[in-house]
Amino acid sequence: MPEMQIIARIRSPFPEKFGVPRQSGLVNSLLSQIVFEEDYRNADAVRGLDGFSHIWLIWQFSKAVREDWSPTVRPPRLGGNERMGVFATRSPFRPNAIGLSSVKLEKIELDPKLGPILHVSGADLMDGTPIFDIKPYLPYCDSHPNAVGGWTDEADNRLLQVNFPEECLSQVPEAQREGLIGVLASDPRPRYQNDPERVYGMSFGGVNVKFTVDGEQLTVREVE
Repeated sequence: MPEMQIIARIRSPFPEKFGVPRQSGLVNSLLSQIVFEEDYRNADAVRGLDGFSHIWLIWQFSKAVREDWSPTVRPPRLGGNERMGVFATRSPFRPNAIGLSSVKLEKIELDPKLGPILHVSGADLMDGTPIFDIKPYLPYCDSHPNAVGGWTDEADNRLLQVNFPEECLSQVPEAQREGLIGVLASDPRPRYQNDPERVYGMSFGGVNVKFTVDGEQLTVREVE
């Protein structure tokens, strides 16, 4: 098998897995940048890409690479108690640790040292995730308005109400605040954890956010 080349890496606010949105497009206010590897910093490679509103990212679950695999996995959205076939999920634990994300292309910046940088929103990747390929999203064939979502149609998709005290919010860079609130509203906890007294910690964009969840209410307790 030919070896796949890493063409780029993403710069996102998530140094760790906890808090990363479960799918792309769930938090559209979340901003990231795609920086090409040195061999691919050629502006000609993205000629015409600025005419598309969205792009596909093909990437590697770099923190979930395994030598073995299991035919079934436990999706977190089902509480971690029910098994589904690995090919009926988007679990990172698969025969080939490949991910697929659709993100919005906000703009293309031409940096004198780094070449073209793609500014995107709605990504679900950890900081530094290797990217194997980038393709334009084509509405005429990639969009399926009548598609059925299988078992995910019955999963809990609620959003939490976020109580973010001003003294805590002021510790977050202004450009990252909307994205952080969107991530918290999506409930980053594993679905099987419901202890209202438990304090969670999430690293985001250089700060550590501590919060609790009671029912439908998430309250930020501290930002370090």
